[in-house]
This record gives sequence, C-alpha cells and structure tokens, in this order.
Amino acid sequence: MARVNIRTASKEYPVFVEAGAIHSISTYLDEHFPSITKLVIITDGNVGERYLDTLSSALSTHKPVFHIVPNGESAKTFEVYHECLTFCLEQKLDRKSLVLAFGGGAVGDLAGFVAATFMRGIPFIQLPTTILAHDSAVGGKVAINHPLGKNMIGAFYQPEAVFYDLNLLNTLPSQERRSGFAEVIKHGLIHDHEFYDWLRGNITNLSVLSEEQLSYFLTKGITIKGKIVAEDEKEAGIRAFLNFGHTLGHAIEAEAGYGNITHGEAVVIGMLFALQLSKKIVNLSFNTKELEDWLTKLGYSTILPVNLDNGRLIGRMKQDKKSIGGEISFVLLKEVGHPILYKIDENILMKELNEFVRRG
Repeated sequence: MARVNIRTASKEYPVFVEAGAIHSISTYLDEHFPSITKLVIITDGNVGERYLDTLSSALSTHKPVFHIVPNGESAKTFEVYHECLTFCLEQKLDRKSLVLAFGGGAVGDLAGFVAATFMRGIPFIQLPTTILAHDSAVGGKVAINHPLGKNMIGAFYQPEAVFYDLNLLNTLPSQERRSGFAEVIKHGLIHDHEFYDWLRGNITNLSVLSEEQLSYFLTKGITIKGKIVAEDEKEAGIRAFLNFGHTLGHAIEAEAGYGNITHGEAVVIGMLFALQLSKKIVNLSFNTKELEDWLTKLGYSTILPVNLDNGRLIGRMKQDKKSIGGEISFVLLKEVGHPILYKIDENILMKELNEFVRRG
C-alpha cells in the first residue's frame, strides 16, 4: 500500500493509496479510535448505490449509520448542510463520534464542514471515490457554496486519515475522469516539469488507465499538494498557487450554474487562460498549442462555454477568495514549476478574455 504522510502545523495524518484500501479502515479505527461512540457515513446517491453495502460490510463491527445527500455540487448548499447537522443531532452524536466522508470532492467538502462545525469539531476521515478528490481530500479545506461564490463558506479542518481505494475509480464516467485529471495536470504545471512531461507522454486515453498509472499520478499529485500544505496550511502564501486555473474556472462554474460543467473541465479552461496571461505578462515560454492538442485528444473542451458574458465572469472573479478590495489576482507561471500571484487590471482582463474567446 502506498502511503503519503501529510504534515501541517495543526496535524499529521496518512493518505493510503491502494486497490482494496476500503477494507483497511476498520483496523485503522480499532487502532486509532478505539472509543468511537458512533460512526456516521455521509455519501451521495450515486456512490451509495454502488458501494455503500461494501463499505458497510467492511465496517460491520462499528455498526455505522449513513446519510445520503444529493449528487455533485448540489450537495454543497446551506439546506443540505443543515439536514446533515439535523441527522447528527437526531443520531445523538457526541465528541467521540466520527464522520466518514464517502464520495467525491463535493461530499468530502460537505462532510468535512459538517465535522468541523458539529460540537465545534469532531474527527472525520476522507474516503474519496473520484480522481478529482485526490486534490480536495487532502489539505483540510472544507466548505459549502453560496449562490454568489464557490466554497465561500468553510473552514480549514484536517482529516484524521485518507483512504484512497483505486477499485472505487473503475466505474467513473468519462466526464468525471476528465474533471479529476485536470487537477493532476495542474500539479504538474505548478510544481514539477518532469511530472508534467510524464503525464503528456504516458496518459493518452483517460478511459484506459492502468492501476499502476492511477497509483503513480495520484500519489505524485498528493505528494505535491502535501509539500505545499506543509509550508502553508491556511493559504497565507504559497498555498494560493494551488488555485492555478481556478480564478476563471470557479467563475465559469458559478456563471454556468453549479453542476452544468464539471469543476475540472472549468479549471482546464481557466488554466489555458492563465497560460495566455502568463505568456503576455511574465514572458512565459510555453507551447500552448501542444497542451491544447493533448487536452483535445483526452476529450476536453478548450474554449469558454457559449452564452457566458465576459463582464459577468469578471464580476464573479472579483468575488474570488484571492481577490482583495475587488482587485483580481491570478496565479501565473513564470515557467513550469514556478508560479507567482499577480494582480491584473479589470480592463486588461476584459481585453484578454475577448481575445481568448476569439481564439476558440
């Protein structure tokens, strides 16, 4: 079993990556949480239908209870968050109870925020079931959405452990594979040129991924994120670099309506736009056409969705968490592996967005 240790100022915890990791959770709980009073599984309908019986069987000695939430970003609302807290109260959870976040990034964000705020914080474990969640399950960002912005209501709250069962990725649809792999590409671009080159050279079809490929790029991505989080747990500095592609990406998600475009597919477009800005503003030398051709081969769209207004996208970007006083900040690349944070004038952004649209 591959293991990556995440060390932050507030906590150290393991991330286990292996086919069949789901069956190791019970032993881990017996060793590290022998006094659990109640184990609550929060999952969505899709994951629950496929895998909840398997997980419940693996945890049978702990007699877990479970709560089903909507699929995707629809889970990250005030209403669903309130329903989860009500369920926890009805089940009489206490400070020795534990939450298991069983699903993709949205479920992990929601369940983590529930754990962070119930009784001012109870332990939780991430059990991700998507490629995308290799990014969101590690690092302790938990949140729900607001209609005016993605992940605007949340906390920094680290899990006790992460169990990444590669077997649970086998049934992912193509769209979800693309969504998750976008964050893998991001990790290569912001941190490791060799890793980025390996991805382009080895991943040519997201529908046909070997266990070895999955294990390698997920472990590598988790390791990169772990190094950044270890230096900057609460995004006071370099952790902001993990938002490469997200300033425009989050704006696209919000403007298109959460769930109408996947997070990763929006981030891919955001990364291409950030690369355009990087080439013009900080003189990045980079073959964007080569990247676009690879992305297209993998099934991504590399243009903005139709009917999105550039002015409204800029308005969304002003509400981004990195923006201060309405000034919009972008993560740019001086070169692959060397990101910087750069404030960009609104008029320049409008000009560049118009050019970005025309290029498509």
